[in-house]
Amino acid sequence: MNILDHPTISTRYFFPRADSLADPFRVETNEVELRCHRSAGNPMLVHFHGNGEVCANWAPLFPRSLSKHGIGCLLGEYRGYGGSSGKPELTPLLDDALAIVDAAGVPPERIVLYGRSVGSIYALHAAAHRNVAGLIIESGIANVGDGLGVRPEEVGSNQSEIDAALAEHFDHRSKIRDFGGPVLIFHTAPDHLVPVTDAYQLAEWAGERATLRIFEDGGHNTIFAMYGATIIDETIAFVTSCTGSA
Repeated sequence: MNILDHPTISTRYFFPRADSLADPFRVETNEVELRCHRSAGNPMLVHFHGNGEVCANWAPLFPRSLSKHGIGCLLGEYRGYGGSSGKPELTPLLDDALAIVDAAGVPPERIVLYGRSVGSIYALHAAAHRNVAGLIIESGIANVGDGLGVRPEEVGSNQSEIDAALAEHFDHRSKIRDFGGPVLIFHTAPDHLVPVTDAYQLAEWAGERATLRIFEDGGHNTIFAMYGATIIDETIAFVTSCTGSA
């Protein structure tokens, strides 16, 4: 077992909910069935939601807004969330993210990835491993190690071993570099869960490929409630620009 998948870390890091969709889009992996949501369209936005959320939170609004512009939407679900089988663990979710992107039904160059909060971890991973057109990060995480919430002795390890595992699986600086495409970053300045410094760090790593949108009010869990219309409009424009669909 990877030390980052120790039950103590998984229990403290993830907050799964069972709320499921009535008619999910099922993505099968070798280990689990992921109950996602897919609306047809080309190009396609593949969305990875935040912690404590499920696809059902986003299914009515996001796909409907995008479909008006001919953009499809695949809402990715996590193992252990929203009726999906399995239990959430940091590293197995990396392969799940690739399976979700591969199930989108359109070529990768017609896909834009969207990662919110913990979903930024998996959007970044998929961007680094699939030749997608663009990457959107909302309230994203620069350094996964900052949020593990455990002492090494609690998981029978030491800091060097944990740091090595983080570098192997969650090197976001390298993943943004390996992606190499355009990046749009949304964040609120007062975010108390993932500080705005993470947004600036991600933008620095992306360099001139990054567009940084910092909202002066709101928080980690109110960003969309306050700025949803702006986020959707800019997401549509970004998808259109990245995929040449204007």
